[in-house]
Amino acid sequence: QVQLVESGGGLVQAGGSLRLSCEVSGSTFSRYSFGWYRQAPGKQRDLVAGIDHSGRTNYAESAKGRFTISRVNAKATVYLQMTNLKPEDTAIYYCNLQHLGYWGQGTQVTVSS
Repeated sequence: QVQLVESGGGLVQAGGSLRLSCEVSGSTFSRYSFGWYRQAPGKQRDLVAGIDHSGRTNYAESAKGRFTISRVNAKATVYLQMTNLKPEDTAIYYCNLQHLGYWGQGTQVTVSS
């Protein structure tokens, strides 16, 4: 059974940083691509950043230059380092095992102005 567990969210002031973690169990982690998505109240869930099995990354325009996605296969964990956070980054952030449709429960990120 595949499980994704996010952590690291919280309340931070604008300009601050957070690092989100997504621990994955029940899969051959190194084979898969992962994505971080976010969903703000009343809005759709959008891709923030993705990383494939080889470590290639892609980012939403809003995340470029501020967010960094990475993975540590030995720990079966995907990270999202977020810097220079803005109030518009406030959302629930979800980890996704891409192509198979598995999601974590989400972690709340709130950025105060």
